[in-house]
Amino acid sequence: MAIHASGTVSRRPRQRSSHSGGRPVSCPTPPDSPLHMLRKVHSLATSSRPARFLKQHLLQLIALTQRYPWVIALYGFVSGVASFILVDRQDRLAALIAILMLVTWLFLMLESAFNQRLARWFGIELPVWLVRFVTQMIHQQSLFFVLPFFAMSTAWDSGQLVFTGLLGSAALISVVDPLYYNWLASLRWLYLAFHSLTLFAVMLTALPIILHLTTAQSYQLALLVTVLLAFPTLATSLRLASRWRWLAVLLLSATLLGGGWLARPWIPPATLRLTDMAISLQLNNKLRTPGASLEEFTHAQLRRRGLYAFTAISAPRGLKERIYHVWRHNGRVIDRIALDIQGGINGGYRAWSYKQNFPSDSLGDWQVEVLTAGGQVIGVLRFNVTP
Repeated sequence: MAIHASGTVSRRPRQRSSHSGGRPVSCPTPPDSPLHMLRKVHSLATSSRPARFLKQHLLQLIALTQRYPWVIALYGFVSGVASFILVDRQDRLAALIAILMLVTWLFLMLESAFNQRLARWFGIELPVWLVRFVTQMIHQQSLFFVLPFFAMSTAWDSGQLVFTGLLGSAALISVVDPLYYNWLASLRWLYLAFHSLTLFAVMLTALPIILHLTTAQSYQLALLVTVLLAFPTLATSLRLASRWRWLAVLLLSATLLGGGWLARPWIPPATLRLTDMAISLQLNNKLRTPGASLEEFTHAQLRRRGLYAFTAISAPRGLKERIYHVWRHNGRVIDRIALDIQGGINGGYRAWSYKQNFPSDSLGDWQVEVLTAGGQVIGVLRFNVTP
């Protein structure tokens, strides 16, 4: 019987020389170095007042990055982590910060149209290097915003550590200029993967906070939007005949959708995390607290008293989610018990499943997987049964 209760790290370019015919030949300045940016800004036309205003502030920003090359990287890290702290502690600010994150991504998607309107209305056209610089800052801030969410919701003894590890590596790459510009940006397919990964992580985090979508709904929408936005870039990247190119892009997009859907157990539910869990022989219904959490039980204890699987799950305010306690014995599913939780409760929403009817051969390894309705793993409780 089973029942339940409800900034960038920049390096000053070195001038290297080689000898050809007895005369030193200087290597050109890297195109994304502060010195090259400074020359670009000096060459901007200043016929209009907005252009002069933009030029003045760009010069000040570049001068700051030349003097303190670590400032931009520090800004990306601090602003991202500060946004996470505000979201985690102030529910009223959560939606606002999440919306701001998505607005910055909207700018990246509509950058070309925005640049055309800017040139028509104010006589200013954003240079390519400036757009890349802004894109890098958005990547930095977005990654350091979502990374704490995923780090706290990751089941580190599962395959989820691969995805969270990728996010951590992406955050590191975003703040190291030689890696970001000289390696990542030079490989178009890798840059697209980096950009898509960041957007996917931001949407997984922001959608439950803004729209109060369930984790399963957020995952489906985030995956669909990410693949759709990658579609135009895929179409221009494949060097095939026009007829075959579109067929290849459709097949590749379908593969990405299918692969992303199958990867659900490997993706942490960013806005859901376990704040407490226990496997116990008893539970106080009035206080909604479990007894002592144990990792080993005898077969006689199970038959006589049964077991409680207790979880407290933190979720955003306004979110209503159905989760499941899946009881497994030596890898085989024995019971799947549904629980409904609500977000915004201090200490997490407390829910438990109670199992009394254990099989006659119950010796061995047991685990209770805490899953979302979409199959994402929130956490795993393990225990062992002895004679």
